[in-house]
Amino acid sequence: MSTTPNPSTDDRAAQAPTALGPTGRPVTRFPVPAELDSTGPARIISLCNQKGGVGKTTTTINLGASLAEYGRKVLAVDFDPQGALSAGLGVKTHDVPTIYDLVIGTVKDPREVIQGTGVPGLDVIPANIDLSAAEVHLVNEVAREQILARVLRKVRDDYDVILIDCQPSLGILTVNALTAAHGVLIPLECEFFALRGVALLVETIDKVRDRLNEDIQLDGILPTMYDSRTLHSREVLERVVDAFGDSVLETVITRTVKFPDASVAASPINQFAPSHPAAEAYRQLARELIARGAAA
Repeated sequence: MSTTPNPSTDDRAAQAPTALGPTGRPVTRFPVPAELDSTGPARIISLCNQKGGVGKTTTTINLGASLAEYGRKVLAVDFDPQGALSAGLGVKTHDVPTIYDLVIGTVKDPREVIQGTGVPGLDVIPANIDLSAAEVHLVNEVAREQILARVLRKVRDDYDVILIDCQPSLGILTVNALTAAHGVLIPLECEFFALRGVALLVETIDKVRDRLNEDIQLDGILPTMYDSRTLHSREVLERVVDAFGDSVLETVITRTVKFPDASVAASPINQFAPSHPAAEAYRQLARELIARGAAA
């Protein structure tokens, strides 16, 4: 009587279906990056979306902290008059020089404005409501779209990555951030109305590339506030992947109360709740961007 040979463990593993992530693509295990031998010049990444409440500031804080955890020297630039990034990292925003002073030229050296944080390897240039007056000030400035680029050029050699947290608009401040950047990361809430504005933002990036910054590229679209329990979240994510393909990152940030809790504590999630899945999601994001070369 003939017998069927038992497949080996390796054979069974090879025959097993590949696990799919929320984006419907096979899950990639991005490796822990190697330590860098030297710093700078930094790659500058703008986190941009003209819709508010999509996770730009949360992503800037937690991506910055995760990159720092992997040995990168990171500068986070608060470029939003609401100053949420500064508050989320627990740094002073009043009675200290801010990004506004650098933009209007009352302070020339960014190193006089940079503050350390409670995260080793992560520094911040703070902002406050004064920044809302910058657009009026910049109207009559020569090469007004390039002012932030000139500011950051002075400290690029001090860092590996510079993250710019943009305000929710496509005004002159956001154009400055895009002109200064090498790449753009678009946090996108998994909600229908958030999806509608992405095409306009991509069009704006194309215009900036054509007219102001030919080197800028889209580093990725990051789905945020995803809730796998709702059909709406799943459908929006499916539509984003259908529309933008590989531009959509594999990492997906799920909705959790831990993010507002960490914000209240003025701490990144990887310090506030280091073993929480949300902390691992941002570590995965850091690894993915490094593997793509966007934050190497």
